[in-house]
Amino acid sequence: MMMTDEWINIIEQADQLTEMLLTSDVVEAYRKAQDAVYSDAKLAKSIKEFTDMKERYEEVQRFGRYHPDYNIVMKSIRVQKRELDLNEQVAALRIAENDLQQVLDEVSLIIAESVSGSVKAPAGDGFFSSSSCGSGCGTGGGCSCSA
Repeated sequence: MMMTDEWINIIEQADQLTEMLLTSDVVEAYRKAQDAVYSDAKLAKSIKEFTDMKERYEEVQRFGRYHPDYNIVMKSIRVQKRELDLNEQVAALRIAENDLQQVLDEVSLIIAESVSGSVKAPAGDGFFSSSSCGSGCGTGGGCSCSA
């Protein structure tokens, strides 16, 4: 591929768009919410413990009720998840993630439609989409602490 003036212009505009996104209020709110979660040592420890329990949960799921730790793991993971779900900082991070995802989905859709109405743009959830196919094709995002 040969670098033409048109490609250089596209790259420069993409850089400008990136800078606009990175300095936006939505990204700032996301960064603050993420910092609030991961700078809290107790909360970060809870997230790590939940992540470790998820690994045990996946192991137990392979054997189902026949696994000797099935009941313990199933109860423990529900309790840990509920504690994280009820944490105000985690809830704020999830809201900030959803807000950021919505902005990224909208930008993707605008770019895709500017190329052609038949170009499909990824969308974070099944509710946001006005693309020609009628639904988004992205996998969406969740709270990074529960990934």
